[in-house]
Amino acid sequence: MAAATSRKTSSRAGAAAARSGSPAKAKAAPPAPTKAKPLSAKQASTKSATTKPVAKKQASAKPASAKPAAAKAAAAKAPPVKAAPRPVPAPPPRPAKPIEFYYWPTANGWKVSIMLEECGVPYVLRPVNIGRGEQFTADYLKISPNGRIPAIADPDGPGGKEISVFESGAVLQYLGRKTGKFYPADERGRVAVDEWLFWQVSGLGPMAGQANHFRQFAPETIPYAIERYTNEVGRLYNVMNRRLAGRDYLAGPYSIADIACYGWIMSHQQQGQNLAAFVHLKAWFDRVGARPGVQRGLAVGRELRSASPSDLRSSQDSRRVLLNQKPR
Repeated sequence: MAAATSRKTSSRAGAAAARSGSPAKAKAAPPAPTKAKPLSAKQASTKSATTKPVAKKQASAKPASAKPAAAKAAAAKAPPVKAAPRPVPAPPPRPAKPIEFYYWPTANGWKVSIMLEECGVPYVLRPVNIGRGEQFTADYLKISPNGRIPAIADPDGPGGKEISVFESGAVLQYLGRKTGKFYPADERGRVAVDEWLFWQVSGLGPMAGQANHFRQFAPETIPYAIERYTNEVGRLYNVMNRRLAGRDYLAGPYSIADIACYGWIMSHQQQGQNLAAFVHLKAWFDRVGARPGVQRGLAVGRELRSASPSDLRSSQDSRRVLLNQKPR
């Protein structure tokens, strides 16, 4: 039965082939896959040993470098590398122009000479002989309208422009701000210094000056005036004495308040005062006087003292100039 079916199928195929005019061909079956023979342990070990280094070598292989010509072309197209500019050294600081110091050796003049020396500020001394009336010249009155010494002209003032300053207290404040010395930057400390500075310029200086005048230079003896101003100076000395109990200086650290007062205490004998009676004031006076800057300041223009107001008794011309001033 199976053979008959096979023959029948074959006959049909032959008939179909005859009809198409081509002999019938049987389809070739795909070749059966061949199974790889398993490797022996020795062969596997040998294969592993020979293939791994090759893979490692291939993995580590580097790409071929660019051709020299291409590298040169790329370098030619690249913008040139500029060298970093060398730093320009800062110009040396411009030396400070010296302050012009208009001065005569008096209690008020010493305030500024001491301050300049204490601060180390360069200055040029411009003596103003007050016994000859040089303080009333037109040029000086432009700097000091009140016709008094001291005064300064600073060519390196605010904004680099010249400025002139008159009145000794104002000069001390200006120099303190300019140099940052002997004048506190904090408001509380500055107020304390200003209190004693203004106390001096409005009280100690004028009263001591009047006591000195009526005791030394008045054309006639006026007991009331002598007693009045001598007592007032004594009162002011005692104010300082109380203030200095338990402290070295008037307003905290050494300041322009101490500088302002020192020159007026120097003439305590002419004012009728015994400094030994004011223990704390005497200790302060010795302490301030021992400062090298104070000593240098007092030495400024010492040779000019021969024509200063201390010699008014022997100079009638100076007496007329200084003691008989009238509105101008």
